[in-house]
Amino acid sequence: MATNDIIVGIDVGSGTIRAVVGRAQEDEEGVRSLHVIGVGEATSGGMRRGVIVDIEEAVSAISEALEKAERTSGMPIERAFVSASGTHIQSQTSKGVIAVSRADNEIAEDDVQRVVDAASTVSVPPNQEILHVVPQSYSVDTQENVKDPVGMSGIRLEVEATIISGSSAYVKNLTKCVQRAGVEIEGIVIAPMAASMSVLTKRQKELGVALVDVGAGTTSLIVFEEGDMLHSAILPVGSGHITNDLAIGLRTSVDVADKVKLKHGSADPKEFKDGQTVDLRKLGGDEDGVVSRKEIAEIIEARLSELFDLVGAELKEINRQGQLPGGIVLVGGGAKLPGLVDVAKDRLKLPAQIGFPERLPGLNEALDDPSFAVAQGLVLWGYKHLAEPSRGLKGGILSVSDSVGKIKERFKAFLP
Repeated sequence: MATNDIIVGIDVGSGTIRAVVGRAQEDEEGVRSLHVIGVGEATSGGMRRGVIVDIEEAVSAISEALEKAERTSGMPIERAFVSASGTHIQSQTSKGVIAVSRADNEIAEDDVQRVVDAASTVSVPPNQEILHVVPQSYSVDTQENVKDPVGMSGIRLEVEATIISGSSAYVKNLTKCVQRAGVEIEGIVIAPMAASMSVLTKRQKELGVALVDVGAGTTSLIVFEEGDMLHSAILPVGSGHITNDLAIGLRTSVDVADKVKLKHGSADPKEFKDGQTVDLRKLGGDEDGVVSRKEIAEIIEARLSELFDLVGAELKEINRQGQLPGGIVLVGGGAKLPGLVDVAKDRLKLPAQIGFPERLPGLNEALDDPSFAVAQGLVLWGYKHLAEPSRGLKGGILSVSDSVGKIKERFKAFLP
């Protein structure tokens, strides 16, 4: 088995580190497919709101998750695709224009690469570096909204693209942590883009859909319409803020508040009567007393309402508030909170559902969980790159410079 047949995704989250190992293999008829052969997860350390704040703790957590994934897969992990998150991630639009190079004016792959490179010359702040260049649409002479210009004839080729950048310091620190865990980075992919690979269907992306990844420290948003990525954002609110709210509102420790959230949490106060309570002594620790389940739900509902109001503000910014037929798809560990879907429907006035990763052969039961959307998406991203290097991730192998930790991707389209 060739080394590049093993594809690994590492989701570096604020609450949990998750690693998934996939293997591209052919059956007896020569049909190539992706199988999940290993899974590992560990509690995050040294992370806050998606950003590394303690390298030693982060390295230890990443190493633990990788060791578990190696144990279940029986394969050594040497390279991986890694997720990026945090409010430092920014996006902006850019245009690139070139003259078609061939004498017969037929547009070739090289022309598409050149126009995407031209769009990526946009100025970014000195402390930021480009992570993704996502083409939205092309124009060939006077013909606009072209999805794939290769093979068409024209003199002038133009592209409108979304440039996604991240903090240079973050990229360096993330690279350092993964490398110290004994793994080289094949590419960095922002978390919501990775999650969209494993959860959203082509039809949803065509209709118009928003994927909301509710993590521990942040919530990621990505919006698609007509098959293209329309918008992305990282919001500074996550499920960890619910835990903090419960600790303050119930006057208890953070550890007990987290147990209350996981075992008795709900975002729907109407399902509880005033007399229903939770005995804190049964949750372990030295806590004493009882708390109202209705009060717990009211605290959770208040924070989730704020979260979805922030999502709604992002949708309003791109004129898509209440206008996405595909609705809202919720993933991440926070998506499993009872009542979350109802709050999303109420605040955003859109259909909403929990998103589960695409079922793949192998250890599919372990990944039948919205919290594994990003990790599995990273594996699918890598698989697409191996299967279609010139079409899935434009530019072939991703560039990783160990000396400065600079990671940059150039790709034409990541959509199916």
